[in-house]
Parts: sequence; structure tokens; C-alpha cells
Amino acid sequence: MRPLRYSINVTLDGCCDHRAIPADEELHRHAVENLARADALLFGRVTYEMMEAAWRAPARTGMSPDWMEPWMVPFARTIDATKKYVVSSTLDQVDWNAELVRGDLGKAIQELKRQPGTGLFVGGEKLPLALTELGLIDEYEFVVHPRLAGHGPTLFAGLSKHVELKLVSRQEFASGAVAMQYKPRR
Repeated sequence: MRPLRYSINVTLDGCCDHRAIPADEELHRHAVENLARADALLFGRVTYEMMEAAWRAPARTGMSPDWMEPWMVPFARTIDATKKYVVSSTLDQVDWNAELVRGDLGKAIQELKRQPGTGLFVGGEKLPLALTELGLIDEYEFVVHPRLAGHGPTLFAGLSKHVELKLVSRQEFASGAVAMQYKPRR
């Protein structure tokens, strides 16, 4: 079975609002390395729409937007080219190399995990919460940034039960951020 991995950036006070976390070249390289460990991405509607708006290659010109730094281009190209699955009951269709996932979430994700490949990678807040409740995430990565946001959404709000995790690796970055990978204790 291909593993389902979750990675998210978070501040020291638990905020996971991407606008509260500065991007830098080293962290973008790390994200590209993470994406290379998966052959498909799994998004909920909100994350899919946010990522598509930011990272989809412009169809007409193929040129990067003015705001995009040169060191962001590898991430943009990688996420643009990767297969995507979108869990949504409100969208009628998706494109951007994506297909909709409908029906029973647990069964649908188990089927995706059974397909051949190197792994699935999930992002966002609400979908990972649902997948955690179902015990479907095989690896969690929290990239903790040395910043206090004082606002914003937090991770796993409303989780119905404790999930015991085992630290399997950690990596420090020049910015002071630390990426910590955990696997569930099963």
C-alpha cells in the first residue's frame, strides 16, 4: 500500500494560516523533496482552490507570476504537474490534473492507498482531521516556525480521541523552523 503522508507549516502557538508563516528558499526546497515522495496529492476543496490559484501555471504564457521568486519555481512546477485528488461534495468538476473523490471517505482513500505508487500527500486542515479520525494517515510532518501568530486556525480542533505519535526524524532549518516527522503508534 502506498503511504498517506501529511505535512503542514505551523507557528509555535499552533496557527496554520499560511499567511502568518513566511516562505523561504530552504523551506520550498524541503517541500519539493516531500512532494517527490508522492505520486499524487489529496486536497479538500478549500486547499485545492487555494493551491490552484497560487501555483497553477498560466495557460497562455507559461510565465511565472510577477510575485513568484525564482526559488519558488521548482515548487510551482512540481505541484502543477502532480496528479491531484479532490475530496468535495460541492464541486461538480475539477481540472488541473485532478479528479474528484466522492462517496464514503474511508473507502475512497483506502482504494487510493491500494493503488500502485510511491505515496499520497495530503495538505490542509479539515481533510487531515477527518483522515486522522479514520486512522488513515501513515506519517505526519509538522514544520514548526519560530513565530507567534496570535490568531488563525489551529490543527486538529475537534479531534474526538488522542492519537499517540512516535517521532521518527527531525530537521532544523536556518530560519529556526524545525520539521518533525511522526508515525502513529498502532
